[in-house]
Amino acid sequence: QVRLVESGGGLVQPGESLRLSCVASGRTFSNNAMGWFRQAPGKERRFVAAISRNGASTSYVDSVKGRFTISRDNAKNAVYLQMNNLGPEDTAVYYCAAHPTALQSLIVTITSDYDYWGQGTQVTVSS
Repeated sequence: QVRLVESGGGLVQPGESLRLSCVASGRTFSNNAMGWFRQAPGKERRFVAAISRNGASTSYVDSVKGRFTISRDNAKNAVYLQMNNLGPEDTAVYYCAAHPTALQSLIVTITSDYDYWGQGTQVTVSS
């Protein structure tokens, strides 16, 4: 089992930044590929960003490329999502997820491939 706890959400104005954190406990964090997803009201949960076990590989949905950065610190059992130049379209509940894997460079972008999920943190972008 991997327990994930997100934090860092909040209400910001367009153009501002937020940094989301996700701290893991339980099984060895470094054995997991990690991802961030978001779910807007009335919509499906969708992929935002993913990072491999060793942090060497990342992937982003096109709409956040150049604005969001995913990173991880295996010593702190944490994965982060730095979000810059936020817009109203980024308003959603953000979830982190973990996928245990033996592959150091695996990137997982499919919602159903993730095994463990956090409870989510609300991000609201509004003027």
